[in-house]
Amino acid sequence: MGHKEKKAYLAAIRKRYRKGNKELKTRILDEFCAVCKYHRKYASNLLWQPFRKKRSKTKKRGKRSIYNQSYILEPLTKIWLSTNQMCSKKLKAALPIWLPFYEDEYGQLLEESKNKLLVISASTIDRLLKPNKAKFKRKGLCGTKPGSLLKNQIPIRTDNWDITKPGFCEADTVAHCGNSLSGDFAWSLTLTDIYSAWTENRAIWGKGSQGVLEQIQDIESKLPFQLLGFDCDNGSEFLNHHLIRYFSDRPKAKLVQFSRSRPYHKNDNAHVEQKNWTHVRQLFGYDRFDKKPLIPLMNDLYRKEYSLLQNYFCPTMKLLSKERVNSKYRKKYGIPQTPYQRLLTSDHIHPDAKQKLTRIYESLNPFILRRNIETKLKNIFNLI
Repeated sequence: MGHKEKKAYLAAIRKRYRKGNKELKTRILDEFCAVCKYHRKYASNLLWQPFRKKRSKTKKRGKRSIYNQSYILEPLTKIWLSTNQMCSKKLKAALPIWLPFYEDEYGQLLEESKNKLLVISASTIDRLLKPNKAKFKRKGLCGTKPGSLLKNQIPIRTDNWDITKPGFCEADTVAHCGNSLSGDFAWSLTLTDIYSAWTENRAIWGKGSQGVLEQIQDIESKLPFQLLGFDCDNGSEFLNHHLIRYFSDRPKAKLVQFSRSRPYHKNDNAHVEQKNWTHVRQLFGYDRFDKKPLIPLMNDLYRKEYSLLQNYFCPTMKLLSKERVNSKYRKKYGIPQTPYQRLLTSDHIHPDAKQKLTRIYESLNPFILRRNIETKLKNIFNLI
């Protein structure tokens, strides 16, 4: 039997097959397979093909999303961009903080929109923002040069310190060198508190020990808590006599525990390594900053708007436990909070210091801070 004959035979039995009962359908299918030499499953599909409803390719299964409306996407996208494209879990914690300021900046939100943004899940945020998410693929150069002269005088930290109170900090530097480490260029110094994640940044020209010391002194004077511990990598900008004297030549009540990480173990300073990305690279990128007039402009931004935005309005997550199960690690994180919120709940912060932090918080608007940051960034990049 040829192809045309098979096609005509199929058209003749198709309607009879559909209207028949189970017994009749079985006989017709057996006869069709015997005559045309088809596999039984293939023959069944041919007989039913015209009667099946074609499913639309664009139609998605499941009930319609209640979040995929412009009056929800617009404020969600604007807040996400203002928080430097924060991850969904942290953005969920940031939404209750930012929404009152959003209404001051962009106008009143619908009550329905506000309620949905307050109860939206992290996975739904990821799904809604997926078309807008930026992809960062560039990787910077490592600028750490070992300082071996004073290694024996600075102990390696082998424990995790007492992280139930603020004051124990990690420090690191980031090179704004572009594609080459040769010549002079700007560096960013990052210092972060392990307990609260309070982070301060400063810009320095070159990586000289004196310049690093001056910025560490400036950072310490701005911290809302006493500096108790200082942990760094093995770079020569930290392992020097200036820094040792600064931490050791002070009253006993204000002594700072100075320690260093193990060589070539980046995760020993995991807290500050995270901030090198979120607080430096997301702000300035990987361009080369090789003009000295940039330093005061960068420090003006770091000391004021950027420090206030990150420490008062950007939640961070803290690791509570890590358990190894076979070849994988199972991690549990706490509820995302801002550094400011963690300091307010700490029993080791003086009430006067808490009142001062609260007064500062009540005087701020994150969208105004974000706008001022963008203005200062334009001035900085105009000089590059």
